[in-house]
Amino acid sequence: MSEVSDEKLVGIVLVSHSAAVAASVAELAQGLSGGGASVPVAPAGGTESGELGTSAELIAAAAASVDRGAGVAVLTDLGSAVLTVKALLAEGDELPENTQLVDAPFLEGAVAAVVTASTGADLAAVAAAASEAYGYRKV
Repeated sequence: MSEVSDEKLVGIVLVSHSAAVAASVAELAQGLSGGGASVPVAPAGGTESGELGTSAELIAAAAASVDRGAGVAVLTDLGSAVLTVKALLAEGDELPENTQLVDAPFLEGAVAAVVTASTGADLAAVAAAASEAYGYRKV
């Protein structure tokens, strides 16, 4: 069985209004990914000054830091985070090529995305797994 190369894995960016939330979700998702390859995951939370909010600059930097050429999946927490990512995507040159905003629940979607990416899956499969997390039932 061949090992999955860390170099060509889908990168994951987690955008939250809170730096602490983004970092904690990233840590949890990576911790739950099991023994697979180490997926590049970057939190992009809050503003440059440490306040609650979203930052186009932090999101763009996070996306660049996880880009390994296999695509970048971006998951967001709330409304303005979505709008900020959509604006960056519309500009066309702010995010790595093959970056996709994924419609998924933030925590469950992040875990599903990281676990799936760790298997070497492509961006479409990672996005699908994250989106399917909407169907996870707890009761």
